[in-house]
Amino acid sequence: MDRPTRREFLKTGALAGLGALGGDLLGARATLAGEVPRLASAGLAAPVVIASRNGLRATERAMELLEAGSDSLEAVVAGVNIVEGDPEDRGVGYGGLPNALGVVQLDASVMHGPTRGAGAVAALEGFKHPSRVAMAVMQYTDHVLLVGEGAKRFALEMGFKEENILTDSARRRWLDWRAGLSPDDDYLTPEQSEEGVSGFGLLDAWEGRRRYGTINCCAVDAAGNLSGVTTTSGLSFKVPGRVGDSPIIGAGLYVDNDVGAVGSTGRGEAAIKSCGSMLIVERMRHGLAPVDACLEALRRIVRFTVEKRLLDEDGHPNFNVNFYAVNKRGEHGAAAIWSGSRYAVYDSKGNRLEDSAYLLERAS
Repeated sequence: MDRPTRREFLKTGALAGLGALGGDLLGARATLAGEVPRLASAGLAAPVVIASRNGLRATERAMELLEAGSDSLEAVVAGVNIVEGDPEDRGVGYGGLPNALGVVQLDASVMHGPTRGAGAVAALEGFKHPSRVAMAVMQYTDHVLLVGEGAKRFALEMGFKEENILTDSARRRWLDWRAGLSPDDDYLTPEQSEEGVSGFGLLDAWEGRRRYGTINCCAVDAAGNLSGVTTTSGLSFKVPGRVGDSPIIGAGLYVDNDVGAVGSTGRGEAAIKSCGSMLIVERMRHGLAPVDACLEALRRIVRFTVEKRLLDEDGHPNFNVNFYAVNKRGEHGAAAIWSGSRYAVYDSKGNRLEDSAYLLERAS
């Protein structure tokens, strides 16, 4: 059940040829009235794989597969599967923090540039690798997004193995969070029970903060074909059924094989309201470098954030959003609202973390 392949990725080569235009950044061919020329693939610096900060293992695995001739979507999904299966990563897959009821609900989306395919699942319970289920949605249905019980039923029908994905560590963090909600309920924090934090074993480094956790990974192969995946357990202790940007095409992920691929992490509601990933692809289509396109989308988020609960004392967003972008020529970049973010990239210079651009600088 690792590689369901109804759609023929052999179409990749033929479709890739449509993007090989040559010439300047926006291409040199005549266009139909109102059509924006696609990004030229001349001077390709591919293959290139990019990912969020927690994606160094993902970029390494994806590049290994790309160099062995694998399809770009298979490569990036195999990369994020490493993180989805890691119980030590608190924001993705197995080990992800649960919702307010103590249930882990996972979201994921995939896009395959050559076939224009897209698939996603949201609020999926009981499967370590939602990215694989999302890919099966793309390959085996005429739909894009399946949610909740429907997504679970589909996963079982496709032969994916259901299992308990709430780790002891995640459960203990949820218990601690629940106990701290109110001083008037009957749940005790470790301190109140006089056991101390050490009594919960794995809670030593836990500070009770809610958190977002996601991995995005996008790639362009040697032929200029693009794919991307975003997968997450979402906001910790969220309202059951809450869905962020990760499974929303155009928000947490967008791939256009003529132009580039973009993904996001951070506050999903902000990426949804701005259609951030699609906006960045469109800006790249019109000639902006990946990092500049990311910064433009972030400026829109800052401008649109007016709710007092979401602003700090200086009137700036009290949350962060990160965008990651790679274009058809292998040029890449990332940006965040606040300074201090980094992203993973594997290109001809090797596998590494690079600093993200930013709009606002955190006080030291």
